[in-house]
Amino acid sequence: MKKIIKTQKMRKAGKVLIASSQKLVKLDRARLRRDVRKILELLGTGQQELSLTIVDDEGIRTINRDYLRRDRPTNVIAFSLAEGDFGDVNPGVLGDVVVSVETAFREAREAGIPVEDAVLYLILHGILHLAGYDHEGPKGIARARIMSAVQQAVFFEIRGYRLDFTL
Repeated sequence: MKKIIKTQKMRKAGKVLIASSQKLVKLDRARLRRDVRKILELLGTGQQELSLTIVDDEGIRTINRDYLRRDRPTNVIAFSLAEGDFGDVNPGVLGDVVVSVETAFREAREAGIPVEDAVLYLILHGILHLAGYDHEGPKGIARARIMSAVQQAVFFEIRGYRLDFTL
């Protein structure tokens, strides 16, 4: 009986794969994985798999240049695997989120918050994009307000405080 319950529980929570190629910040991967699973649950995507990559500014600049044709570092990039011509190939995979911990570190210092919280906030931002939220394009102001409200609410649910942090 316990084995069946454990198997069902494992199926309920999607995989969160974490890779880190940066050396600036030591991350608590277990806590990060728990927090990301909580984000996925709160957004109704808890059964989907997510790949998370933590890099430095040069790493995210390379990704930004090679895939998005923007030759500059940024704080977070999200790649949906549920969109496009082959988006229905594996509906169990939500996508990839890439965060520059170097940029997160600078933004955290400027905002006076722990770097771990800035990293989580950026991951949350990327996941929101994968879940269909957007803040650009036509109707950008209204979409940005909605996305920001959801982001604030989910962050508050996980960390217990409101983060006044802008991307």
